[in-house]
Amino acid sequence: MEPAKIRRAYVNGPFGQMHIRMAGGGRSHRPLICFHLSPLSGVVYETWLGEMGRDRLAVAIDTPGFGMSDHPPQPPTIADYAEAMGEAIDSLDLNEIDVMGYHTGSKIAVELARRRKRQVKHVVMVSAPVYAPEDMAMMEEDNAAPDADLDGSHIMKQWNGFVKFRGPGQTAEMIMAHFPDAIRGGARRRWGHGAAFSYSYPDNIGQVTAPILVLNPNDDLTKFTSRILPYLKNGRVLDLPAWGHGFIDLHTQEAALFIRGFLDEDRWPAGSTVNQ
Repeated sequence: MEPAKIRRAYVNGPFGQMHIRMAGGGRSHRPLICFHLSPLSGVVYETWLGEMGRDRLAVAIDTPGFGMSDHPPQPPTIADYAEAMGEAIDSLDLNEIDVMGYHTGSKIAVELARRRKRQVKHVVMVSAPVYAPEDMAMMEEDNAAPDADLDGSHIMKQWNGFVKFRGPGQTAEMIMAHFPDAIRGGARRRWGHGAAFSYSYPDNIGQVTAPILVLNPNDDLTKFTSRILPYLKNGRVLDLPAWGHGFIDLHTQEAALFIRGFLDEDRWPAGSTVNQ
């Protein structure tokens, strides 16, 4: 069976139009709604949507201000992003859903699940960092979007950041497929990280009643994600030391196998660290 084909649409949100990618539409499983990392877009999920769309509706929404979604008038919070995602989901006339987030998108997923307990049935997170105060300066430096230079050197700086944290097996061509959206938003591309750094998992994730599966690949947030376990009431952390950025393109079917088990059968993947 071939992967489901990607189709695109726009829906209205609180800050203007929101761009979505979606695939599939089968009714045998709940829709899976995916939120991307900063400063990228739903393009990071295209391979994933094709795979998960084989047996359900799979959707990736460009966060307001990123990809092809209109931007807010001022820097938003994670709560603002979650409200916008909720409106987009309502525009698609969806009832019960599962959600998946990646870095900043994980925080949006948690906030949406915290707000919409009856609607969100499962949460999958790629990384769930808990920062100590002394970590923040380093994280802000590593993720700072350089100011635009007339000689274009800021583009090289941004590219080098992606290369620095590329995952095992992630090629230059794979990075390039996503990179244009990393620079699309100009100075506003900083807003996603700003919102993420201001949102506390310890203060919020314990209010989520849906089961949570945290994937901890070997990326720039690995050591911070290992600290999330004490705050999970009904969750597990799955360490993936051989995977990094790009794993949903490189290990699509393997990831889909255990994530389907979690979403559809409440089956935790083997090797998870437990906190229930």
